[in-house]
Amino acid sequence: MAQIKKKGVLTVGSSNDAPFAYIDSKTKKFSGVDADIIKEIAKRMGIKKVVMKQIPFENLILELNKGSIDMVTDAMYVRKDRLQKAYFTNIWYKEGEAVVIPKNSSIKSFSDLSGKVIGGQKGTAFLDLAEKWKKEGKVKDVQVYSKQTDLMLAVKTGKIAACVTDGIVANYTFQKDPSLNLKILKPYQQEETGKIGAAVSFKNKALLNAVNKQLTAMKKDGTLKKILAKHNLGNDYYVNVKDGITKNVK
Repeated sequence: MAQIKKKGVLTVGSSNDAPFAYIDSKTKKFSGVDADIIKEIAKRMGIKKVVMKQIPFENLILELNKGSIDMVTDAMYVRKDRLQKAYFTNIWYKEGEAVVIPKNSSIKSFSDLSGKVIGGQKGTAFLDLAEKWKKEGKVKDVQVYSKQTDLMLAVKTGKIAACVTDGIVANYTFQKDPSLNLKILKPYQQEETGKIGAAVSFKNKALLNAVNKQLTAMKKDGTLKKILAKHNLGNDYYVNVKDGITKNVK
């Protein structure tokens, strides 16, 4: 923590997935909902600059523990297995998955996925969910993709019948690129609603505590709600101070 303040730079890791934490191709700036949250936290901590390092999602915690980044800020679900590997901040917001299909798909309900090959992104809770469906016989097979863009393209080109992915990402992607001709399967009951936090190395509890202090202040003064609203995330995504406490294992 002292070194970060001395440098005046906080280095965070992300897989560069919009709309969470990514480098905007036009402005070249660190952008997204997670980006805006951590930049506001850093500002309140007296840290002048936040730099994003692009890392494949499945390697983010590994790189965190190697010391190549100070935090992971990439819409990462706080899960029991991840709490064994790193500290997590208190909850930033919550969200869930979506099943993505082509606009002209014959799939009208979740039951229509029976016998179909679907996809998921490596390292995500959504891939775990897809694998669970395979074991339960709800889908025929699951293909794994390293990038969100490759996952969406596979659905578009018919390599897979559908994919299960982040609901916020799916909505954002379709707004930005209508030519994909994809849509979210509805009706659909989410199974993997999760709470989002940022990961911090076990070696840096001081950073964890400092971030949590500012996060709490942002919830109390309304700043966090304003950031979420900027990204079209309403009250359904907000988690208050009391309900957002993360119980770390260390």
